[in-house]
Amino acid sequence: MSVAERPPELDLSVVVPLFDEEDNVEPLYAELTAALGGAVGSYELVLVDDGSRDRTVERLRGICERDPRVKVLKFRRNYGQTAALQAGFDAARGRVVVTLDGDLQNDPRDIAAMLEEIDAGFDVVTGWRRDRKDVWLTRKLPSVAANWLIGWLTGVRIHDNGCTLKAYRRDVVKRARLYSEMHRFLAPMLSLSGCRYREVEVNHRARRFGESKYGLGRIWKVFLDLLTVKMLLRFATHPAAWFAILGFPFVVAGGVATVLSFYLYAVAPAGEPFEIVVPSIAALLVVAAANLVLFGMFAELVVRFGDYRETEPILTRVETGALGAGQS
Repeated sequence: MSVAERPPELDLSVVVPLFDEEDNVEPLYAELTAALGGAVGSYELVLVDDGSRDRTVERLRGICERDPRVKVLKFRRNYGQTAALQAGFDAARGRVVVTLDGDLQNDPRDIAAMLEEIDAGFDVVTGWRRDRKDVWLTRKLPSVAANWLIGWLTGVRIHDNGCTLKAYRRDVVKRARLYSEMHRFLAPMLSLSGCRYREVEVNHRARRFGESKYGLGRIWKVFLDLLTVKMLLRFATHPAAWFAILGFPFVVAGGVATVLSFYLYAVAPAGEPFEIVVPSIAALLVVAAANLVLFGMFAELVVRFGDYRETEPILTRVETGALGAGQS
């Protein structure tokens, strides 16, 4: 694409992931346009339909027909909030990118305060739902535990990593490559890479329509992603050290099992089952440790000599203006 064919740069892009939010689409659009009308110059709304099963897309159709500032990215099936946000980041043209949920619990009027912090020189501004309107056991308690754990592992103390209402400078967020449930850790990871961050208290509202898509079942995913984040932050350039740490317990256990097998061979009566079981366990532990060391060596080769290739997009189409007017 030549310079003349490139779309003009905008002041702001608002990225909103939507999944089965048919009753929230119209109120959300009305609140966003009202809040952004006097806060910024040029802006766009990047609405990402994450494979909704209800009439969310039909509601988006009506919005697109009357507002060319709306861009819709439609997934063929449900891929999750992280994939939806990544697709929105890739499509955003604004100098600042703001994200928020599509369930009306985030207040679009808080965007103006976040943009002021961006103008003050911060690269990432994250919302803090101090007075959160959610169920304590299934939403608040896991959030408190996760935020403490994220702060302990990364050293970046953010009160509310799970708040989707955030603002980023475009040049910062365009470098991000998200997968799994990594959108929750984006602010700490960007902060560790040298970006300046700030927290802003934001209004949080009870859900009016629809049902929450999250519950206690996501805790194990968050925990596994935290381990991945820790590995990426500390061992991204030296993965062999990570595999060596993982393999160390196997080495110790294998050594103990080997010594025990020799001891049993010397003192146990002939034909005892321990003569077979313990050496077999020792052999398995040693093989496991050796495999981890080999994985670490291969990982070092990938990091030092491999090349990165971006995966194919998972969108079915990108549409601007009237939904269905064109496909790319």
